[in-house]
Amino acid sequence: MASITAVSADAGGDRTPLLHDSNMEYSGGEAENTIPPPPMISTNPKQRLVSLDVFRGLTVALMILVDDAGGAFPSINHAPWFGLTLADFVMPFFLFGVGVSVSLVFKKVENRLEATKRVMERSIKLFLLGMILQGGYFHGRGDLTYGIDLEKMRIMGVLQRIAIGYMLASVLEIWLVNNTAVNSAITFMKRYSYQIVAGILVGVIYMGLLYGLYVPDWNFDASSLMMTQRVLLGANSQTVYCGIRGSLEPPCTAVGFIDRVIIGENHLYQRPVYRRTKECSVNSPDYGPPPPNSPAWCLAPFDPEGILRYFCFLVRISAFSLHVMYFIFPEIRYYILFISPGVPLSKPLYTLSYMFVTAGASGVLLTVIYFIVDTRCIRKPTILFQWMGMNALVVYALAACEIFPAAVQGVYWRSPENNLVDLSERLLQWVFHSDKWVWKKAGGRVSDLAAEKGGWK
Repeated sequence: MASITAVSADAGGDRTPLLHDSNMEYSGGEAENTIPPPPMISTNPKQRLVSLDVFRGLTVALMILVDDAGGAFPSINHAPWFGLTLADFVMPFFLFGVGVSVSLVFKKVENRLEATKRVMERSIKLFLLGMILQGGYFHGRGDLTYGIDLEKMRIMGVLQRIAIGYMLASVLEIWLVNNTAVNSAITFMKRYSYQIVAGILVGVIYMGLLYGLYVPDWNFDASSLMMTQRVLLGANSQTVYCGIRGSLEPPCTAVGFIDRVIIGENHLYQRPVYRRTKECSVNSPDYGPPPPNSPAWCLAPFDPEGILRYFCFLVRISAFSLHVMYFIFPEIRYYILFISPGVPLSKPLYTLSYMFVTAGASGVLLTVIYFIVDTRCIRKPTILFQWMGMNALVVYALAACEIFPAAVQGVYWRSPENNLVDLSERLLQWVFHSDKWVWKKAGGRVSDLAAEKGGWK
């Protein structure tokens, strides 16, 4: 029986994977996953699980696609509030990869304290990097400056969410796994019984808070908004009237209430996705000017990476990814798509139905990639995705956080508008006959030019 062992991604160079996968080694134990070997799989004990690299690279490529093309094609952009689009699968794919990686890395742990120490160090580093890249320090495209007021720095973000999710899932895997050999579904349940109970518990807590927590009326400060947006509101301080429990609509959710109380309004994401809802945009599901008598909460802050969503992340990246490691990789079975009845699909709220559907899709996709790449050894068509997966953190920072396009945009001919990035956008505008390729977000900040055109991108 051959074994596929997780080896260090740094063995071939200074590459740091975004999703801390099966490529990490700890002095506290050996990460190993033993599977029934097809004849074509090498018996090399240090063989990489290439399918996981390809899965991660495909996720990074998908993220770049929806970030760059979502403005021109709203149908693939994030759903404004309820619903599910192509872009809404990106973050679940990342988190699913984290869970699979964690279950590989910590399959055998001899020194739990040392392993936990390494996990904490990596999580802190990734969280701080996320704050630097996504907290507002780099102003991105369209604004060749940098710097951030600490009172308005965004605390949460994609990398921060991955860091916390990785830390929680790793701690569960290190400390809450029974020493039971897995050779059937029953022994699998026994081995991960504590994690299953923990997943059910946090799911119940999440649903209890989502539907049971009272959300009072609240105010937000509009003084930091652009002048055109403040004119629409008519005053700097705005009141959002709630006084309700169990609301899943944008202004009065328990999710937003908890974030405003614990994180603070100034540290939340200032351009939430619900600005593309029908209540807030005449071009819904795209950005656009607000309709007449639009509610004030359309311009209020809301962070899609907030606190309460971590409850469901813990369920996803632990129990479901461990389930896949046993029921997909050893036996190549299909992963079932679960839907939670009565709970709408919503990425901003990270509802249970959204979590189950995207987890199932993640499992199916990884199964297909595993069959093609690791079972049939068809790897040439996936070389680019494999490279992106092995260097996911670098690719993410340069592309998704717009470090690379901002750097390229800083080199121009006579006028700042004459740079390679803007010229390529003008070419796309001409090819597709759409100015949406131009009036788009600039490094996560609101473009003044777009605002003058009536949009909020």
